[in-house]
Amino acid sequence: MPAKKHLVALTPKQREQAEVVARSYKHSALERKRARILLLADTNRPEGGANDQTIAREVQVSDVTVQNVRRRFAQGSLPAALYRKEQTHRKDRLLDGAAEACLIATVCSAPPQGKGRWSLHLLKDTLIAQGYTDTVSHETVQQTLKKMNSSPG
Repeated sequence: MPAKKHLVALTPKQREQAEVVARSYKHSALERKRARILLLADTNRPEGGANDQTIAREVQVSDVTVQNVRRRFAQGSLPAALYRKEQTHRKDRLLDGAAEACLIATVCSAPPQGKGRWSLHLLKDTLIAQGYTDTVSHETVQQTLKKMNSSPG
């Protein structure tokens, strides 16, 4: 078996943090498994670090998962190995809670004079006219209504 590429050597403080995560049900199952992997792979233990196959069998994950957790710890830090990365390409919401509340109230009200019902374009124009947003697509209005289980008309 080739030598391990990424060794895990936890400091006492890191070991204590990993033990807290491994025991706590306030953390996700994935985070608890990653913490157990790091604790078993720790070379500072009296018996040394366990091999990947033993860790994978005990934690019930694949060998690749053990290698990935080791790599993330060696290249980053303890939080990088335990937790998910923050999403960097997530778009901000165009309609906040106040705009959504206005949208629902508008949909529930009577349509404008001369119109039989609210259209998505009328709702979009109403949100812009009331100053809740500078620009918004009628599709965003439709997705918001779908999320709220509402429909114009």
